[in-house]
Amino acid sequence: MVDRHGLVTRHNPVYFRIETSAPLSVGNGRFCFTADFTGLQTFFDAYSAPDHGFPLCTMAEWGWHSYPNAPQDDSQLRRTPFDTFGREVGYGVDETGQEELFRALRQNAHKFHLGKIGFTLEGKPLTLDTCKVQKQTLNLWEGCLCSEWTAAGTRVFTETFVHPWEDTLYVRVISPLIAAGKLQVSLSFPYGSHKKSGADFTASLGHRTVLTHKTSQRIDIERVLDGTRYRVMVGFTGISPDTLPDTGVLPAHTLALGGKTGETDTWELAFCFQPIYIPVLDGTWDSMEAGGEPHLPSFTQARESCSGFWKTYWMSGGAMDLSDSTDVRAQELERRLILSQYLTAIQSRGCLPPAETGLSCNSWYGKFHLEMHFWHSAHFALWGRAEVLKKSLAYYKKILPLARSIAASQGYQGARWPKMCDPRGFNTPSSIAVLLLWQQPHPIMLAELCYRAAPEEDFLREYRDIIVETAEFMKSFVHWTNGGTCGVLGAPYIPAQERHDPKTVLNAPYELEYFRWALKQADLWLARLGETPRFGDTAEKLALPPQKDGCYLAQENCPDTFSTLPFYTDHPAMLAMYGVLKSEKIDPARMSATLDQVLAVWDWKSLWGWDFPMMAMTAYRLGRLEDALDLLLRDSPKNTYLPNGHNRQIGSNDLPLYLPGNGGLLLAAAMMAMDKQGFPQGFSVQAEGLYAYL
Repeated sequence: MVDRHGLVTRHNPVYFRIETSAPLSVGNGRFCFTADFTGLQTFFDAYSAPDHGFPLCTMAEWGWHSYPNAPQDDSQLRRTPFDTFGREVGYGVDETGQEELFRALRQNAHKFHLGKIGFTLEGKPLTLDTCKVQKQTLNLWEGCLCSEWTAAGTRVFTETFVHPWEDTLYVRVISPLIAAGKLQVSLSFPYGSHKKSGADFTASLGHRTVLTHKTSQRIDIERVLDGTRYRVMVGFTGISPDTLPDTGVLPAHTLALGGKTGETDTWELAFCFQPIYIPVLDGTWDSMEAGGEPHLPSFTQARESCSGFWKTYWMSGGAMDLSDSTDVRAQELERRLILSQYLTAIQSRGCLPPAETGLSCNSWYGKFHLEMHFWHSAHFALWGRAEVLKKSLAYYKKILPLARSIAASQGYQGARWPKMCDPRGFNTPSSIAVLLLWQQPHPIMLAELCYRAAPEEDFLREYRDIIVETAEFMKSFVHWTNGGTCGVLGAPYIPAQERHDPKTVLNAPYELEYFRWALKQADLWLARLGETPRFGDTAEKLALPPQKDGCYLAQENCPDTFSTLPFYTDHPAMLAMYGVLKSEKIDPARMSATLDQVLAVWDWKSLWGWDFPMMAMTAYRLGRLEDALDLLLRDSPKNTYLPNGHNRQIGSNDLPLYLPGNGGLLLAAAMMAMDKQGFPQGFSVQAEGLYAYL
């Protein structure tokens, strides 16, 4: 049996210096708070500096904002016609002549920073010159951040955590500066922004902050940002609210909380954030809407709940102990696996597919990308947490009517899933996003992983329509050649490797084999329900993946895949059809040669975080175990894992973290641990609670 406490706690991040590029976060899966070395967000500006750019945000899954007069849907968008085997299909790819609408649809709705919480000293901002880090520890086993630091030479201890079921941040502060009446906690509210920080602290007139209620132990605040409304309830002990008004508008959008001199050296505070009305949720997301009067447990009660949740979390899922390994890489792999489990737990356990930067900051305006849903969340099913995956999988049921309308508007059957969207599901216009195709089979894949973890007939029936309508679209997207005997995936679309002209692309191999797998899987789903299969004939008649000189190509009209730029940049997606998938149409020897070509010529700087586990899965299926480990841990700019466990995309200032990399790492490692081949020599793997991959 794995010593889970020892496994987890030996990877607690411990800082003895300021780590502006790798701050630590606490959260509950739908609400996240990222802190600096003070345990709060005291030095927001320093951590948001352009050269490192890891903002300190307070974000919630429900925290969406739109600018005034933002379009409510994309009905007015002019779409560009693409020839589709003799008929025209329109896509929103060109902003020319509609720049304002195009930009507004991209920027709205966006996630935003709910409120900055930090320290001040004698009513003035603290400076890095007068503060020093003593020690900061993220206790993974209990989900708590402990920060020891000094301000003007005086010790401060801060304990920070998020309640496991409420969007509430708890803080305990102990310091002689409290008794001296010198330390304050400041709560500042920005206007919402589509930019990385999600905050605009300069737009003071664009929003309202109203103190609605005050007692000796609590204040209530209502926030209004255009159509978005939410409340913040601040509970406290050791704090004196006497200096605050009883009620009324706070024009500076800031509250300063302090105590009475000499009374105590300890504060306990709770900051509860709760939506009132979020337009893009619009009554359809009951799990995110405000309930009745919130309950604010005491700090001690909340601390016990938090500790209990995290202990259960670590004890109940899968575990992989590599401590007996002699390979020097094992310790780093184990660290990445533990921290990736923590980071996906605090950022990616909500009802919506996660954004690529989760709830840490905005990437692509905080919207989520459905082609990344697999890389974000498939691992949950393999690590014994299929119930987590089921929560975001339900999003497809919510937007099924819209997906049907997208398919119908383009002349297809079934449901065509959007790519980049907010909770409403509208396809965000883009020169690339709306033409992607490889997200289409994802609901079938994710549902299958959930079913394998818990094979129940009720689940088969629940997702029957999602499976069938997804397959209906894929079937109708296939074009028939050679007198109807060969099905092809032809223009227009952009494959996972976004380097190809959508007007000339043909039979991109990953899409081709993913469609084949998903169509067969849809038939299996129907057979489980006692229904007649109807997609297998299409699957069998799909063309074979294109090849040349003993290697698989990026797509049929790209014979220069390995010799001409830009075709050996971005994702080497042809490898996924024998890594993510294990297509029976693939010749392993030819795939191995393809992997050799990728290793020899590919531009590594252009890869993304999920490419490394994807390639590792392919190498592993080919029996190339050393290559698999090398790829999983390869020293490369986009495969960098920070001290906080985040997969930073070096070279992209917009991506100080990249959760698809963490999710892919967990997926690949679980697949390898559960396969009979095992890990290469030098690795000793003690695994429990894991499920096999495909």
